[in-house]
Amino acid sequence: MTTLPGRRLGVRIGPVGAAVPLRLAVAVVGTMAVGLAGFLASLTLGQFRVPLGDVVDALLGRASADAVLVVVQLRLPRAVTAVLVGLAFGLAGALMQAVARNPLASPDLLGISAGAAAGGVTAILAGGATAAGANSYGVVPAGALAGALAAALVIYRMAHRGREVSGYRLVLVGLGVQGALVALLRWLLARADIDQASRAMVWLTGSLNGRGFEHVWWVGVALAVLTPPVLALARPYALLQYDDDTARALGVPVGRSRGALLLAAVGLTAVAAASAGPIGFVALAAPQIARRLAGTAGVPLVTSGLVGAALVVTGDLVARTAFAPIELPVGVVTGAVGAPYLLWLLARTNRAGTGG
Repeated sequence: MTTLPGRRLGVRIGPVGAAVPLRLAVAVVGTMAVGLAGFLASLTLGQFRVPLGDVVDALLGRASADAVLVVVQLRLPRAVTAVLVGLAFGLAGALMQAVARNPLASPDLLGISAGAAAGGVTAILAGGATAAGANSYGVVPAGALAGALAAALVIYRMAHRGREVSGYRLVLVGLGVQGALVALLRWLLARADIDQASRAMVWLTGSLNGRGFEHVWWVGVALAVLTPPVLALARPYALLQYDDDTARALGVPVGRSRGALLLAAVGLTAVAAASAGPIGFVALAAPQIARRLAGTAGVPLVTSGLVGAALVVTGDLVARTAFAPIELPVGVVTGAVGAPYLLWLLARTNRAGTGG
């Protein structure tokens, strides 16, 4: 890695080379460092504290049975799930905001997360299983994906105006679909058995408690499948953040590219919600935080995913340790931070006149 003129870094991997803005490179490295620190802290901190050296020994199978139980079987899958879920939510939020060209467009505000939640809760209640149970883990992602796809299809069709999808209409339609799906969720919970309803409510808040490697598997496979096509669409993604005429003039098939990016965002949201519940505000905040860290005009895709991972893993650490021995759902922490951020973003968007 060598410094190039104009405060850019030359990155070369084999025969491939690229010039990366220095501030963007610093943002990527910084968010990776924060995420790694939160990940390691999640393995060491808790009611049973494990020194970092013992964590390494436990991962290598050289520590005591107690340390292996705590680190490898209890904390490691939870921390890995937090990282992967945050990465998925961050990427999904960046894709949605690029498609809509609106900083308020995120899966948890436009009804996508609510659709995934409605589908997942329907699967939980119909199957008589818990959200975290191994016997339900196959049913819940299918239900969440079906609900998210149905919500996305309704929103996308209703937001069409001529040949384009208006960002302003997308937000308004999404808010309407969100309200309808929240009402549906309340009706489902009101008709459910009290034990199932209480477990579903914890999942709806967004919780990583009791997560195992089966949750890592599903969200990991989804990221492995969806991330390469998303990265392959990096050029259309960047150009879609401008107006459609500019994108078409530069050879981008706007309709197909927007549909593919929206489909990827829906898939990422559905699997992340199935793994940890519809954790609020991560998909909204991560892209905007990434944009400000990187100093770019558009939303940086990879940085948004890394910021999302750092937010979820550190939020879960706070939720697990701040009020010990009581463990809060991670959605409580992200909601407590994200709600004031949303109000600030609304006020700033309104002043700047960029709401639609």
